[in-house]
Amino acid sequence: MPSASTPTSYSSTTLVKATASVLVLGVADDKVLGLDTAKTARTALEDVVRAIEFSGKAGSTARVAAPKGFSSTSILLVGLGAFDSTASGNDAAAKSHEVLRRAAGSALRALDGVDSIAVGLPAITAQAVEAVTIGAGLGAYRFIDYRSQDADKVPGAVTILGPKSKEHSAAHSNGAIIAAATNRARDLVNTPPLDLYPESFAQRVKDQGKERKLKVSVLGEKELQAGGYGGLIGVGQGSTRGPRLVKVEYSPKGAERHVSFVGKGITFDSGGISLKPAASMEDMKSDMAGAAAVVQALFAIADLGLPVRATAWLPLAENMPGSSATRPSDVLHMRSGKTVEVTNTDAEGRLVLADALADASAENPDLLIDVATLTGAQVVALGNRTSGVMGAEAARNLVTASAAVAGEEMWAMPIPEEMLSGFDSNAADLKNSGPRHGGMLAAAAFLQEFVGEDANWAHIDIAGPSFNTGSAFGYTPIAATGAAVRTLIQAAKQVN
Repeated sequence: MPSASTPTSYSSTTLVKATASVLVLGVADDKVLGLDTAKTARTALEDVVRAIEFSGKAGSTARVAAPKGFSSTSILLVGLGAFDSTASGNDAAAKSHEVLRRAAGSALRALDGVDSIAVGLPAITAQAVEAVTIGAGLGAYRFIDYRSQDADKVPGAVTILGPKSKEHSAAHSNGAIIAAATNRARDLVNTPPLDLYPESFAQRVKDQGKERKLKVSVLGEKELQAGGYGGLIGVGQGSTRGPRLVKVEYSPKGAERHVSFVGKGITFDSGGISLKPAASMEDMKSDMAGAAAVVQALFAIADLGLPVRATAWLPLAENMPGSSATRPSDVLHMRSGKTVEVTNTDAEGRLVLADALADASAENPDLLIDVATLTGAQVVALGNRTSGVMGAEAARNLVTASAAVAGEEMWAMPIPEEMLSGFDSNAADLKNSGPRHGGMLAAAAFLQEFVGEDANWAHIDIAGPSFNTGSAFGYTPIAATGAAVRTLIQAAKQVN
């Protein structure tokens, strides 16, 4: 059964001539946008807008029969709020693009099972076309692999309407690649842990890497043990399904810059011996959202043909309380040579990340980013929709700037030097559980100990934004969101 992206096509057909079951049009300030050259059709439709008292509030939708003058059967009005299609300046343009992404997403979420859809939002520039394409692709996402009766909810053919030029057509193609990557990350996160565990996750990556002729290396338990990956072995040893370390490499000819991504890949987190309460485990299949994000971002970078070398590291483990599980007070010998006393087995993500970060930083990439559902403190500090970004100033600033362009909410946070003292241990170099207050910052301080001293490194905590437990909004569905994929792709474009 299908999930992930509904494929989109691109057309320069005028809005009134587009033939579809539903034509999506934007409304702002009681005006239907994009119909300047079709005054009769616009007047008729705006009469309908006033008659049904459609406010044009951002994200609102209303489906009406198409008035005379339109070739489509019906029209879905979608509110754009305070939208300015002529916005100039980087910040203003980024905001208008996000309005378009969210509007396209809201529209597609409202069109379950419609066989043909034409999206005619006001996309004048190539960047706006890319934004609409991404929003539509994300809004069309349905995860129905485990449902027996919902195949008819998937939207059918989707056509993005926009200006006729090679630049605009290429922007659509790029947007489709980015949307598909984000939706593949969603698929991974949504898959039940019965079916997605370290070995099967690694196999999926190998299969997708093979399609792109990328190099994919997988270390199993014996290799990890021999290589001194104490964090990965320690976290994964309580499960009958052992850990893996996956490395994916994209190396185009002539690439002068190297970006490296590391993603936390806990395929299920019970908390281990420090067992979580039952209610806190319900969404713990999502604890590998960081790994899903970094690998799908790398695949998108390859699909886009970006002229940058990119590497993704996926430390994968299942954190279970088996008889062989790591115990509080055990000391782990990490890949970097440091030792860590485990005082809380539910602070496991930083342990697997530490091993992978040691390998990633040893390659001296120009930019090193890790992505993780790391701390509940992130949610307390920034809520469910804003990720925290910490690390070296240059890398942190590049990530937040990339997020602004990509339309993801991220906020720069510090790593106060006093945080590290909270990890002092009498038995080892460090302990794995630090202070409760400022826990997001403390976790970053711990990770920093496993990154090269001069590394251009940023840590993104996506604990809240990675999995939506509330209502759907914009292009964001319930459950997996694909957080950070778009930001990582944009960061690869901007690295210098």
